[in-house]
Amino acid sequence: MADIKLYSSYSGDYNLVLAYPAQESFALSSLGYMWLFMLADMTDGINAKRISTDNTSCDCNKTDALAFSISFDFDYNGVLKILDKLKIPFFKDERNENHPLIFAGGPVITTNPRPYEKFFDFMLIGDGENSFLEVLEVLKLKLPKQELLQKLSEIEGVYIPHNKVVKRTERLENVIYTPIISSNSYFKNTFIIEVSRGCTNRCAFCTASYTNLPYRFNDFNKIIDAIELGLKYTDNIALLGAQLSAHPQFSEIMKYLHNKMQSGQNINLSISSLRTDAINPDIVKTLVLGGQKHTTIAIEAASERLRRFINKNITEDQIINAVKIAKENGLKGLKIYSMIGIPNENDNDIAEFLRLAKLLKEQNKGINIEFSFSSFVPKPQTPFQWEKRETTNTIEKRQHYLEKGLSKIGIEAKFSSAKWDFWQTVLSRADENIASALVEIYKNQGKLGSYKKVIKELGINIEKSIEGCNVNESLPWDIIESRPGKDYLFEEYQRLMKLIKK
Repeated sequence: MADIKLYSSYSGDYNLVLAYPAQESFALSSLGYMWLFMLADMTDGINAKRISTDNTSCDCNKTDALAFSISFDFDYNGVLKILDKLKIPFFKDERNENHPLIFAGGPVITTNPRPYEKFFDFMLIGDGENSFLEVLEVLKLKLPKQELLQKLSEIEGVYIPHNKVVKRTERLENVIYTPIISSNSYFKNTFIIEVSRGCTNRCAFCTASYTNLPYRFNDFNKIIDAIELGLKYTDNIALLGAQLSAHPQFSEIMKYLHNKMQSGQNINLSISSLRTDAINPDIVKTLVLGGQKHTTIAIEAASERLRRFINKNITEDQIINAVKIAKENGLKGLKIYSMIGIPNENDNDIAEFLRLAKLLKEQNKGINIEFSFSSFVPKPQTPFQWEKRETTNTIEKRQHYLEKGLSKIGIEAKFSSAKWDFWQTVLSRADENIASALVEIYKNQGKLGSYKKVIKELGINIEKSIEGCNVNESLPWDIIESRPGKDYLFEEYQRLMKLIKK
């Protein structure tokens, strides 16, 4: 199946390249990146092109600007790889007027742009769909670099390094969906629809919740229109949102899809995950009818003590009920997303996973239950942004304990790498001083062993990233003005700390 483009392109004499710092298959499945590419491709006067780490065919001499979308902390390696292939100096101060203007946006940049500010001329903070269009209008002026940056600094959400910036937050006026359906995408020939943005739960560790506040949802009729558009070209429909079931008409959306399938429409339906306390038989039956055999719920912690502390306000009865509904209504497998290394976690909290897993296994024969564990990474712009990272040794011991215990129960468990999560913590809370280390690590193929070696050789202090920050000191990402602000996060942090001590 050839790629299907759902819009009309325009052209122009301003050459903009949108770069994705990973393979093209992932780029094609990144809804935000592809939507911004579409916006650029539809803008009169802009000649837009896509590249990725495995497809960098691009003439830099004819490129006016190069834009990166950065979704994950380790994406910096893909950024440097693309710059290297294009023979563009890594650091902005080493580039001249003959080099393209280079900028970036995405979740990582919105959370903390400071580690990357030496690489980019400017960055987009917050929702990008409108600020990006405003940026394009300025870029088309083809002004000298400094004059251009001055004009760009006047756009809300544009961060010029060393300046303050207001995080951009948009109303959801248009449903964002897959603009190019491709068999080369990681989600092959799939039409993805953004149903909602943000999350009302406000789990204390979660940047996706806090950086996307307030919770917003798309209009029901516009979502239905998007579904109908997608079904003209593919049977594969995916609904996207951190908290899909919080949409006030989510049941009606699922009922609409259910009725279409019942009437003979072939739809392969998938959704990102289900909220544990919002699973109901109708939703599960619709997923099963749409060919989904497995889904995911997130509990984070097995002990109610820790769940209350992190603001994951679900009870054990709700977890038990969610698994029961999944099994009784036709799902073959359920992945339970959890976390190790949460602040104030103890051995009893870890042991609770085995007790809960055994209970779920005994009560739900016939459904495959799998646990997936990450380890806690303290992130900027959350109530836990001041917290320390648990030691790698402690996390690995707890991983081994759980792996052995769950295996005896007959439940498969998967774990993120505690060592890689350690360095993700460093990247998450770093400032501009880490940029030189990132370049050297890239030159060492980004291997795990190179991180410690390079950081030590360059004498970079990572203690605050690991041991946590003093609540009274300034933080690298304080240059971002957002709502809720730092005062609210601190009040929430204090409330939760009092809660865990009760």
